[in-house]
Amino acid sequence: MNIAFHTLGCKVNTYETESVWTLFEQAGYTRVKPSEYADVYVINTCTVTNQGDAKSRKVIRQLIKKNPEAIIAVMGCYAQIDPDTIRAIDGVDIIIGTKQRERLVMLVEEYRRKRQQIEEVTDVSRYRVFDETHVTHFTENTRAFLKIQDGCNNFCSYCIIPFARGPVRSRDPKSVLQEAADLVRNGYQEIVLTGIHTGGYGTDLENYSLYQLLQDLIHIEGLNRLRISSIEINELTDDIISLIARSKQFANHLHIPLQSGSDAILQAMRRKYTTAQFQQRIQEIRQKIPNIAITTDVIVGFPGETDDHFLEMKECIKTMAFSELHVFPYSKRNGTKAALLSNQINGVVKSIRVNELLQLNEELATNYIAQQEELSVLFETSDDQYTYGHSDTYIYVKTPRNTTLHNQIVTCTVVTKNYKDVLVKIKKVEQ
Repeated sequence: MNIAFHTLGCKVNTYETESVWTLFEQAGYTRVKPSEYADVYVINTCTVTNQGDAKSRKVIRQLIKKNPEAIIAVMGCYAQIDPDTIRAIDGVDIIIGTKQRERLVMLVEEYRRKRQQIEEVTDVSRYRVFDETHVTHFTENTRAFLKIQDGCNNFCSYCIIPFARGPVRSRDPKSVLQEAADLVRNGYQEIVLTGIHTGGYGTDLENYSLYQLLQDLIHIEGLNRLRISSIEINELTDDIISLIARSKQFANHLHIPLQSGSDAILQAMRRKYTTAQFQQRIQEIRQKIPNIAITTDVIVGFPGETDDHFLEMKECIKTMAFSELHVFPYSKRNGTKAALLSNQINGVVKSIRVNELLQLNEELATNYIAQQEELSVLFETSDDQYTYGHSDTYIYVKTPRNTTLHNQIVTCTVVTKNYKDVLVKIKKVEQ
């Protein structure tokens, strides 16, 4: 039987798709691309924005049209939040939300026997157990994602994800370490720790913290590079910063969401820091880890964001000199507190502000790249002309095509320093 997966959204979804594929692989299925004919299509949905919902529905309908006789299984955050809408799409056979992933093979077989729609979307609000999965290889990734926790307790006013994922559940440390060791044995040079609220790891465990997990991970023999996918500024403790500073395994990069550079907007977002606190912590990190790349997320056009608030944000971002920005226009998300606010921002205004920050991002990224003479790069893919990879500072680079570099960590000299077109020359293979 052929099975295809289409994954929308974040790194956690990528990980969870691979965990489900592992189960189907063990059951004897053959994986094909979503563009190909398959007997089963699994759509792993995203609901972080209303646009995410729309994209999920579009993909579902496209795959139903591709093979009307195929079994269509829908999982993930959108399925959890709005199963009624998905159920109403003619051709959807199985809906499971953000739990029951380990049962999907059985549910597909059950549907094949009975040909009756199956829906197993359960309440996650009181769920306290991490759903154990085990992924030892990734179909399309050179870097391995390792999910260490699920859920979020923050309830930022713009975010629906705590309702889709439930409260924080940390993975058992022994399971994390075992999977990391297995990934290293399978040849992965870099492991990216990921979760819905990665920095919340350990808050529900007794006598074990994120710092202790990081400390244990770097002692795994053969682990060459460890990266934290994203972490909140108030979760970067002195111990964690010092550990990153003194341990060669850590990528020289942190992704720390800012979301807004205006204290008034941060308060409306229900974020747990001020711009002054954020900036102070960034300075402390740079003092301990020179040349570290710090990337961030910002939301533009949050309800009530005035021209003055936006200018505050621009100045704040300039002062903190991020190495790259991920800029998102605020998207009204039904079911959140922010969606109820009356002072929504006009779409044209949001677009203008987004474009201003994208221009600023190009300046900041170019400035950071200009300071780099050498980069430590993990090469991942190739096309007809170039081989591509990411540096430990998360700069995307290319070098003339050489497929022998795949899955190699290589010291490179920087030849051209144009943003999004960084050419490097091979100096030496590190690993």
